[in-house]
Amino acid sequence: MQTQFWLDLSVYAVVLLALAWPLSAWLARVASPLFGQRSRFVQSVERPLWRLAGIDPARGQRWPQYTLALLLFNGLGVLAVYLLQRVQAGLPLNPAGFGAVEQGSAFNTAVSFVTNTNWQGYTGEQTMAHLTQMGALTVQNFLSAATGLSVAFALTRGLARRGQETPADGEQAGVIGNFWADLVRITLWVLLPICVLYTLVLVGQGSIQNLKGFTEVTTLEATAYDAPKTDASGRPVLDAQGKPVTEHLTTHTQQIPGGPVASQEAIKELGTNGGGFFNANSAHPFENPTALTNFIQILSILLLPTAIVLAFGRMVGDTRQGWTILAAMALVLIALMAVAFYAELTPNPRLTASGLAADLGNYEGKETRFGVVASTMFAAITTATSCGAVNAMHDSFMPLGGAMPMSLILLGEVIFGGVGTGLYTMLVYVLTAVFIAGLMIGRTPEYLGKRIESYDMKMVAIAILLTPIVVLSGAAISVALEAGRAGISNPGPHGLSQILYAWGSSTNNNGSAFAGLNANTRFYNLGLAVAMWLGRFGTIVPVLALAGNMALKKRSGAAVGKMPTHGPLFVGLLIGTVFLVGALTYVPAVALGPVVEHLQLFSKAAP
Repeated sequence: MQTQFWLDLSVYAVVLLALAWPLSAWLARVASPLFGQRSRFVQSVERPLWRLAGIDPARGQRWPQYTLALLLFNGLGVLAVYLLQRVQAGLPLNPAGFGAVEQGSAFNTAVSFVTNTNWQGYTGEQTMAHLTQMGALTVQNFLSAATGLSVAFALTRGLARRGQETPADGEQAGVIGNFWADLVRITLWVLLPICVLYTLVLVGQGSIQNLKGFTEVTTLEATAYDAPKTDASGRPVLDAQGKPVTEHLTTHTQQIPGGPVASQEAIKELGTNGGGFFNANSAHPFENPTALTNFIQILSILLLPTAIVLAFGRMVGDTRQGWTILAAMALVLIALMAVAFYAELTPNPRLTASGLAADLGNYEGKETRFGVVASTMFAAITTATSCGAVNAMHDSFMPLGGAMPMSLILLGEVIFGGVGTGLYTMLVYVLTAVFIAGLMIGRTPEYLGKRIESYDMKMVAIAILLTPIVVLSGAAISVALEAGRAGISNPGPHGLSQILYAWGSSTNNNGSAFAGLNANTRFYNLGLAVAMWLGRFGTIVPVLALAGNMALKKRSGAAVGKMPTHGPLFVGLLIGTVFLVGALTYVPAVALGPVVEHLQLFSKAAP
């Protein structure tokens, strides 16, 4: 099994780079202010859209205008998604006749999908009408991914600008792009074409794509279940203590849900969104039917986060910068993935002590058709990004196995991260590493020929510190209040892990969960929604301010004595900065959760 893991990982890396490298060239073209000027086809498609929206794509925006447009657009998105959920009962494309989504859940879901988090406190196939799935959730899957890429484009332009007017190549001083043009072009020329092909592949492999409701089928074997007993008038029968009486029944029928699954699945993975049509997410055979689709899904999760890092190198005129960042991301991901794999490869010691465990690893909560290897790879990759899609129950991982996805989330979207999000968050750490190195060697810190000054470091500090403040504060409040503790299904260290994972996943816009926590309550719906919004836009605003300030600075040439920001030495420095600045914040909380649970597990292993 160990050989299979390293073989699968090697094949995965080769295919990923083979696809990401040419895609990075296309992303760099789409990000250019001169995109489409020599293409009649591009102009014929875009021109009606610009006229309809009243947008001049050639008119650049400084960072305050870019930020305002972004916040306004996403704020309206929250309102639209919320309203569609609340009125879905009276709208078409609702074959199952679902009613309005409860207010707290609707608000939480609206913020969740707009922020690219896709945290789901509901059962998708039993809550959302097809129109809501398509018009609200799937649409936001596209737009939230495009928003993340837009911010990555903006920061890259700020670092690449020479700080002077050069009309020949479309550069304007202090301008970091046009948000509306970025949003449209990313959606139209990057996300949509890939998703159309992706959807066809999924349908060909067995994923469903229709507008049906529930279809009743006759099963080969009877299914036994317990149901509340009712009297002749349909009222529940109560026992002497006033509790409902249940009766044991059997049935030969089953309700099979239908819906536009494949189209949502494609952008769910490509856009690192993660919100599934079904409650079982990518463990459901309608979403992820075969081993091939499982490989394609984990491939698509990292495709754009990898491509945008390589595109960054192209856009700043030094491909080594992109490869350096990519190397740092990959090394951390592989290391934590390997730890998770070896943790899951070890059977539960309590079962081993009882003579019940086979030498196959920890299969609890995993699909047998995927096994330990594919489940562990999926778990690490989906939490290294902001995807959050799952093909296994993270809550059922071994304590150290579950600690690795949790750690990848808590690092804060820097180990690949979401579409665009990973690049601009990692660049914040790059500037931190350069600043620290400059202090150590007594040189003015510079990155790509631009000085890093006090204003820049203030924006960097806000971007880095905001998420751990929200995560740890939210977790502390949840543990302190009865409303927070009420959702815990496993008391003790694992209960703390459930709460910490929930706040980390929401604030860092991942969306996966230790699903034993009941988060569909008023307390968590409101609290986690606030965390999602702050984690997303509380980071984006200082990043755009940083981009605007960098765009005004002139780039200096290479000079003797400056620390190179490429090569193995800088990769090591960057990884060290990520762990020292980003990870150490959470060590006490992780020690009280997964680490204590791991020690308890082994201390009770003896028969």
